[in-house]
Amino acid sequence: MRIPANPRPPVVDKAFLLELELDREQGDGCRQVFVADFIAGLPRRVDRLRLALSTADTADALMAARALKVSSQMVGAERLAGLMLDLEEELRGPAYEAETIRLPKLAVAFYAPVNRCAMRTIDHLQASPFAAVS
Repeated sequence: MRIPANPRPPVVDKAFLLELELDREQGDGCRQVFVADFIAGLPRRVDRLRLALSTADTADALMAARALKVSSQMVGAERLAGLMLDLEEELRGPAYEAETIRLPKLAVAFYAPVNRCAMRTIDHLQASPFAAVS
């Protein structure tokens, strides 16, 4: 696993949250709806990743990691996006073991941190007084 340049990025980028607040003040609810959709779909995305890793489906694991990374970036969830970037690099890296062994090991290594980070991301987004859909 690579060592990220910023080992502890924020759970949610404060600049994104400030933009979200400005959007709400200006009456544009698009971001709030997107955040609500992100929160609603996050457990499904994390479960898709877990399933792909635990069943040694490399292609689906890579697609699931990319989807989770991109959606996280779009809501300012930097820490979760960083975890997915790390996982993508692991998935693309050289395979020293058969995929049926390597991917379940990645599931063990990544699932708990990803799940914890996903829950913290939801907490941060829901705790923002301006993140609720009007």
